Amino acid sequence: MTEPKTRGRGQRAWRRLRIRWIRFTQPIFGPFRARWNNSLMVRTMTITGLVTGAMIAVAGMFLLTSVSNDLYSSRRDQALQDSARATVQAQRIIDSFDPADRGGLQSLLTTVLRTVQDTSASQMIHIRRQQNQAPFPELSSVASTPSALGQSISDELSNAVLVAEEPQYWQAVTFRGEDSKVTPGIVVGSSLRFPAGAGTFDLFIGYDLTDTSDTLSFVQRTLLLTAAGMMLFIGLLVWVISRIVFRPIRVAADTSRRLAAGEADARMPQQHDEHFDVLSDGFNDMADTLQARIRELDELSEMQQRFVSDVSHELRTPLTTIRLASEVLNGQQDALAPGQQRAVEVLSTQVERFEALLTDLLEISRYDAGRVTLETEPTNLVHLVDEVVTSLRPLSSSLIEVRPLGGYTPVDVDARRIRRIVSNLVGNAIEHGEGEPIVVTIDSNVHAIAIAVRDWGVGMAAADVEHVFNRFWRADPSRKRTLGGTGLGLAIAREDAAVHGGFLEVWSAKGEGTNFRLTLPRGDEVTNFISPIALIPEDIAAASNVRDTTGGWLKRPFRRSIKTPREGQA
Repeated sequence: MTEPKTRGRGQRAWRRLRIRWIRFTQPIFGPFRARWNNSLMVRTMTITGLVTGAMIAVAGMFLLTSVSNDLYSSRRDQALQDSARATVQAQRIIDSFDPADRGGLQSLLTTVLRTVQDTSASQMIHIRRQQNQAPFPELSSVASTPSALGQSISDELSNAVLVAEEPQYWQAVTFRGEDSKVTPGIVVGSSLRFPAGAGTFDLFIGYDLTDTSDTLSFVQRTLLLTAAGMMLFIGLLVWVISRIVFRPIRVAADTSRRLAAGEADARMPQQHDEHFDVLSDGFNDMADTLQARIRELDELSEMQQRFVSDVSHELRTPLTTIRLASEVLNGQQDALAPGQQRAVEVLSTQVERFEALLTDLLEISRYDAGRVTLETEPTNLVHLVDEVVTSLRPLSSSLIEVRPLGGYTPVDVDARRIRRIVSNLVGNAIEHGEGEPIVVTIDSNVHAIAIAVRDWGVGMAAADVEHVFNRFWRADPSRKRTLGGTGLGLAIAREDAAVHGGFLEVWSAKGEGTNFRLTLPRGDEVTNFISPIALIPEDIAAASNVRDTTGGWLKRPFRRSIKTPREGQA
C-alpha cells in the first residue's frame, strides 16, 4: 500500500512543479509562442538561428580546444627541453668535481643551482636530497624559490622521480605566490647523482604558464567576439532573406484579403520569379473569373428582383379584379347551390392566400433591392405583444400566456414590422404546438429588449433548425395548416429583426418543442448587447444539466439597406 501512495504524492508534486513552471514561463515565452504558432517567418528565422548558433558553438569549441591543446603541448615540450638541457649541464658540472674534496660538496651544490638558473629559462628551482637515502651532513637542500615551488611539488611527482623509470617527469600544477595569487604552471622533475657518497638529489624546475593562459584567454575573447559578430551578421542576413522570400507570400495574402473584403479590382503584382509569377497569373485569372461571375450573378439577381417586383405589381390588378368578383359572389351565396357556395368559399380563401403571397414577395423584393424604409416611433412592446396575442387567441385551441418580465419602457422601433414578427412567431407556435400551452415572454436589460415565443409541440431536428429561416422552406410540408402561410414569414421576420440591428434566433428539439427569441438593441448607439432571455428554455437546461452558452455578447449587424423615414419620403 505504501508504493501507490508514494507514487501518487510524486505525481502530484510533479504536477504542481509543472504548473509553477508554466506560470513562471508564460509571461516570458507566451508572446513568442503565439508568434511561433502564427508566423512561418519567425519559425524559419528561429530554426536557422538555432542551427547556425549550434554550428558556430561546435566549431568554436573545436577551435578553442585545438588551440588550447596546441599551446599547452608546445609550452610543455619547451619546458621539457629546457629542463633536460639544464639537467645535462648540471650533471656535467657534478661529474667534473673531484670526489676527494668532500668539503666542497656544498659549494658544488650551490654552483649546480647557479648553473641551472643560468641554463634554464625559469628561475623557480628546487634541489633536495631524495627521501629514501641516509642523511649526509655535508649537503643540504637548496632552492631559488622554496615557498612557491616547494609547496607545489606533489608526492606523486616525487615518487615518480624516485622510481626513475624515465629521465624526467612533469606535472601540471598551480603556483600560489606570497600575495596569494594563483597562476598555472608545470613542474619538471629529474635526478642528479653526486659523487663521494653524497647520493642522489632531485631537481625540480617550475615553469610559469601565465603567458600561455593569457594567450588562451585572448583567443577565447577573440572567438567569442567573432561568434557574436557572425551570429549578428547571420541573423541580419536571415532576416533580409526571409523578408525577400516571404514578400510574395505576404503580397498574396494581402491581395486575397482585399479581394475577400470586396475590392473587386485587387490583383497580385508580378514578383519577377518564374514560380511566383505563375502563381500571380493564376490568381489574377481566378480573380478576373470571379469578378465576371459575380457581375453576372449581380445582373441576374437584379433581373430576378426586378422580375419579382414587376410581376408582383402586375398581378395586383387582376388580383384586385378577382377579389372584387369573389366579394360579389360571396354576397350572392344564398341564391347559389350548395356546391357553388363551397366553390365560392374556396375561391375567397385562395384569393386571400394569393394576396398574402404577393405582399410577402413585394416585401422580400424591397429587402433584396435595399429599398427598406423604417418608420420608427416609441413603442411599448409589452402592449404590442398583448395586442397580437389577443387577436390570435380565437384562432388557437392552445392556451397562450404572456409573461411580461420587463420591457415596459418604450423603444424606437417600426411597430408594423415588430408586430409582423411577433404575429408570425405566435402563428407558427399555434400551427406546430399540437394544442400544448404557448408562453410569450418579454424581458429587458440596460442595452437590449427581447421577446421569446415558447411552445411544447413537435419540435424540429437539428438539420431542420439550420434551414428554418430559408425562403419557401417548411419543416413538414404535409402537415395541415390552420393559419395558411407562404413559406416566407420567418425569412421576412429575420430581415425585419436585422434591419432594427437585432437578431432572431431559434432553439428546437424533436418532441421538446421550439423557442424563438427576438433581441433588439435599445437605440442605434448600442453596438454590443446581451439578450436578457436565454435561448435554451429553463426547463430543458435544468433537466439536461446544460449551461446556456447562447446568451453571450451580440454584435449589432451592419446593413447598408436601412433608410430613415425622411430618406424614404425623399
